[in-house]
Amino acid sequence: MSKRNKIFTLEGRLRPKGAPLGRQPSTLPENERISSQHVRSLADMLKSVLQTWEKKSLINGALISVKYDCVIAKSKRVSALFKVDSSSSSNDSIRGAKFIYDENGPKHLITHFVPLSVLRANVGELYITADYIDEFANGVIDKSALGRLRMRNKFTYHNLTKSKLINLILDTRRVESFYVDSTTSPVDGDSIVTIYQTGKTTDEILKSLGIDACKVRKLDETTLLLSALQLEKMQSEAPYLIAMQVQDLAELEAESEEDYTSKDEMTIEEPTNEPVVGVIDTLFYEEVYFKKWVSFESCIHKDIPIEYRDYVHGTCVTSLIVDGPKLNPKLEDGCGHFRVRHFGVAKAGRYSSFEILKSIKRIVEENRDIKVWNLSLGSVMEIQRNYISPIAAELDRLQVDCDVIFVVAGTNKERVNDESTMRIGAPADSLNALVVNSVNTCGAPAEYTRVGPVLSFFHKPDVSYYGGTRDEKMETYSPYGRMRQMGTSFAAPWITRKLAYLIHKMHLSKEVAKALIVDSAAGWRINYGRINEKGYGVVPIRISDVLSTSSDEIKFIFSGRTSAYETYTYDIPVPVAALGYPYIARATLAYSPQCSRNQGVDYTNTELDVHFGPVKAGRTGNPCIESVDDNHQDDPEEKCLYEGKAREYYRKWDNVKCICDKTTGEFSHKKFRKDYLWGMSLKMKERLTSGERLPLPFAVVVTLKEIRGRNNYEKFVQLCRLRGWNVNEIDIDLNNQLYLEEEEDLVLESEDI
Repeated sequence: MSKRNKIFTLEGRLRPKGAPLGRQPSTLPENERISSQHVRSLADMLKSVLQTWEKKSLINGALISVKYDCVIAKSKRVSALFKVDSSSSSNDSIRGAKFIYDENGPKHLITHFVPLSVLRANVGELYITADYIDEFANGVIDKSALGRLRMRNKFTYHNLTKSKLINLILDTRRVESFYVDSTTSPVDGDSIVTIYQTGKTTDEILKSLGIDACKVRKLDETTLLLSALQLEKMQSEAPYLIAMQVQDLAELEAESEEDYTSKDEMTIEEPTNEPVVGVIDTLFYEEVYFKKWVSFESCIHKDIPIEYRDYVHGTCVTSLIVDGPKLNPKLEDGCGHFRVRHFGVAKAGRYSSFEILKSIKRIVEENRDIKVWNLSLGSVMEIQRNYISPIAAELDRLQVDCDVIFVVAGTNKERVNDESTMRIGAPADSLNALVVNSVNTCGAPAEYTRVGPVLSFFHKPDVSYYGGTRDEKMETYSPYGRMRQMGTSFAAPWITRKLAYLIHKMHLSKEVAKALIVDSAAGWRINYGRINEKGYGVVPIRISDVLSTSSDEIKFIFSGRTSAYETYTYDIPVPVAALGYPYIARATLAYSPQCSRNQGVDYTNTELDVHFGPVKAGRTGNPCIESVDDNHQDDPEEKCLYEGKAREYYRKWDNVKCICDKTTGEFSHKKFRKDYLWGMSLKMKERLTSGERLPLPFAVVVTLKEIRGRNNYEKFVQLCRLRGWNVNEIDIDLNNQLYLEEEEDLVLESEDI
């Protein structure tokens, strides 16, 4: 086997920078026009919405849904309409967002909550705007006419200032219609319902509907557990209040055809100071051979009868985390053993999502010392297209607030031989979690594979691993003894082991650990045609292959916390050859943003846009980065990129990104570049305008591949140190030894007196 290079971190030369000032004012594109007829039609629609709400007294204001003609960027949404006062923003009134589809593709439908007084003023302002277009632009305004309006000094038109008039015109550019949205779903038993945040409290609303608030369980102020009768009453009298609705009683993913192999006595050494992993699952059977490695707590009410089968799934999952390589020698990962704190929150079969959600919240908040959690429970029901499941949203919140990471199974089809496509089930729609699907030994998706994306956009699962198939099942240990099974439930624990090793033994942050796992799976050939089945790829078996790279590659890590608009460096010294820079490059970014479930498809609050590549001089003379993926977002010298294309091409708003050179054919065909200094830039954008911007942890894993197969590792490290970088190699043996020494119990001997 050829020598492999170590991975290292670069620290000390990442710099913050604020947002640029004096951006060009918004205008209309060439050859685009807005007619007075269109503006007046929108005014008529808004007037109809106002009249509807003037007849209702349930909430203090109006819920208005704005249908755009495309997937709309935050900067292109209405900005003059729906403002309560001059110090507020139209974005402050947003209460939800979803996609609707027609022959032209997805379109944004964004719901606002607005006081009636503001709505009345907006109706009049739109009629005045239509009159202006008739009077000064012959009924149709274009870029030139808008420019002439912008040049007029101290201009007002029927009490509308020049800037207000311009913004109202631009507001109507992408709006197709205004209306009151009241889409509901069939009622089937108890449901978890989220209502829009309005001018009245939830208890006041329930009372007005004749629903006893004392009999309604709440997750938070707007998320409720309603009975079928309570939900029917709300749907009948106030369907417009319902933002999201999902059935409470879910069913555990279909278990594989269990195959008992033996009741052989197995042994394992006594636990000492190994890292502790959290498992949330069905119950754990405390008479198995590895019982001393597991601390078990049942979270099921003592009056609920327990059957033997309720111990199977949870015990099998934990057996892989504790002692998986002994049970499956072909999957020896080099991670060793792990202790487990196991919480039994469900029985086999049907369960209450609401109850499990409440249990998970309590468990994680009370066990802050656990950093890696395995969750192999999953729903048979498919996720919704327009909103995150309540349990996934809670996982995303906990992962930010408690600085933990969940490894979540990608869920299985109910029928293994079902060839139809089935979307993944909750909680595999958690964006901040590392979601794992299963493959066979050849790397093809397993026969029970379910697929993403989440919210019609976000790539899920993240990665894949071996979870057993009909031809080669996974060996686990159950209350019955050794048991062969298959499913994503048994792929996830192997990734949990790797994350726990990276975080506890290698002392890496959860963002770095996640980025390394994804990067190791992605490699140089991401199959985007199957990314919603396999994620970015299959993670290597050996942890040493995650923590090292081939001899012709250089792999290094940037990480930290940022609250600046831009975090950058133009100072990455790349070894050059006689003909120039003989490398191709890729970079993998991972971060865990705060999320807002009540924002629907606009779920993530923060975007980090990554650029990596050679540093060049822009036309203005300032340095800029020629990103390896040709990313020109926010480049002042390039044309504006529409939101839908930015999401498709550059994964805008996705919290895991992998960018790579656009290579074709063999690596040796890549032309040499002649750039010496390279750079990296992270640009931060916030979806919401209110709230404090907290420092956001991030990690970027960069790989450079020498296209002639040469090893320039030592040369690159030397150049980095000469330019002032702190280079810290990740040494597996050294870190393992340090972990043992740090965790060693110190025994003091006292002399007899």
